Amino acid sequence: MKYQMTDHTADLGIRVFGQDLQALFADAAHALSDLITDVSRLDGSETREFHISGDDWPDLMVNWLREALYLWTGEEMLIRRAEVLSMSEYALHARVSCDPYAPDLHTIRHEIKAVTYHDIRVDRFSKGWEAQIIFDT
Repeated sequence: MKYQMTDHTADLGIRVFGQDLQALFADAAHALSDLITDVSRLDGSETREFHISGDDWPDLMVNWLREALYLWTGEEMLIRRAEVLSMSEYALHARVSCDPYAPDLHTIRHEIKAVTYHDIRVDRFSKGWEAQIIFDT
């Protein structure tokens, strides 16, 4: 997983890197989870599958991460690993391994409220892909 936090007033921003689109989207979900908790303390005992679409790559990224965030905010599930199984024009099929939140095992690092469209970017470069995402905290 390759990501770095970026400075953003009152919110939390990250830049994610991937060799291809599938790696970029998988790493973005992993980065989101790692911001929420220490993913190394997760086993990934349960799996979930998602079919997500968007109007373009940035919209797909926001929709994907909103579904990933909902696992935490709506179901109290923490993502250990994300795997993008297939991608087509602005759509993805993914599987995540996750665990139920256990307060005695999982420390919450950041309370992320939402994935925003503010300054969202998904760009291709000569050595791969990069995304910039801002989270409302």
